Amino acid sequence: MMRVSSTCLVRVDRNRYSVPASAAGCAVSVRKTAEQICVVAHGEVIAAHTRFYGRDQLICDPWHYLPVLEKKPGALRNGAPFVAWDLPKPIQIVRDRILKQPKGDRAFVELLILAGEAGLDALTVACELTLEGGIVSAPIVMNALRRLIAPHLPAAAIPVPDGIALTMEPLANCHRYDYLLGSANVH
Repeated sequence: MMRVSSTCLVRVDRNRYSVPASAAGCAVSVRKTAEQICVVAHGEVIAAHTRFYGRDQLICDPWHYLPVLEKKPGALRNGAPFVAWDLPKPIQIVRDRILKQPKGDRAFVELLILAGEAGLDALTVACELTLEGGIVSAPIVMNALRRLIAPHLPAAAIPVPDGIALTMEPLANCHRYDYLLGSANVH
């Protein structure tokens, strides 16, 4: 048994491996094979990494640190787990543009949190769609991502109270617009 550090790391054979932020400070056990390191808490594998045989290496899964980013979005720029994060090219381009915007760190973290639920492939497609549109902002990417992951629901019927009925069918009258255009030209 060993305890997870406050930085969400366990030390195994002189290397440090990340675990989900929710396990910080918890007692865990480590299972080692020739190829893999598995971290187990409460009988469940909470982290699995490829085993490294070098020394003093930091092996991080950036997804383990999403809850930390919610509290400290600035860590996205210089935090050790995120500096070498190899994201797909469309996400990198969108990230770089969003980080230049006001409160861009927090906005991009929100996208990552949503991508944690939807998957990296869905975020990649949403970023590609946004780049094709030409205007890059977090709300536009988030809208594209939600459209990809949300089922297309039929429009809800609007309940109409009893006793309200249309008595006279409206007529299309384009002369009203000519009247409005004429009065606009007078001024």
